[in-house]
Amino acid sequence: MIVEIWSDVVCPWCYIGKRRFERALERFSAANPEVEVEVRYRAFMLDPTAPVGVSQPVREVYERKFGGPHGADEVLDRVTSEAAGEGLEFRMEIARRSNTLLAHRLLVLAERLGCQAELKERLLAAYFTEGREVGDQETLIELAAEVGIEPAEARDWLDDGRGKDEVGDHLEFAAANGLMHVPTFVFDREAAIPGAQEADVFLEMLERRLAAANA
Repeated sequence: MIVEIWSDVVCPWCYIGKRRFERALERFSAANPEVEVEVRYRAFMLDPTAPVGVSQPVREVYERKFGGPHGADEVLDRVTSEAAGEGLEFRMEIARRSNTLLAHRLLVLAERLGCQAELKERLLAAYFTEGREVGDQETLIELAAEVGIEPAEARDWLDDGRGKDEVGDHLEFAAANGLMHVPTFVFDREAAIPGAQEADVFLEMLERRLAAANA
């Protein structure tokens, strides 16, 4: 079974949904140890027009998007609370939003090297908990090194523009198939769950997909 997750590394619901899906997958795998579930991360950009290499406090972004300080406070408080319920520490007061194209391109490399899940988790933690700038190339190279990607390889990959075609394919698939909200979890390209649903919702889908495969 292949599960592709369309998400962005600066999307709070993507991190929350990731944790909920992981809990569901853990339960599913415990009950069905013979079933291999391959998880792949696909690119979605919340703001593809954001300038590359330039960051700003996420609060400023949220104030513009949600009608000022009060609206931003409501959203930030909600996602921080939801994250805490999943064991995640969001420090939105230090998070800095930036263009995420470089991060998604690096995730393409990580998939080829077999460490995509590790890099995805590292990028999310860096953004939401540590206030790292995940749109900055040097920061990305440092984070990639922490999951086993050689800095020289990561630098060459980004400098050469590699990964752009794959990211473009991810974005085109999302647009062509109406994937308007992230995260979206796509199962074998036949069924999808949009949003950071509760773990039971993901578990039910995994069980349905298994039943369909065995029918």
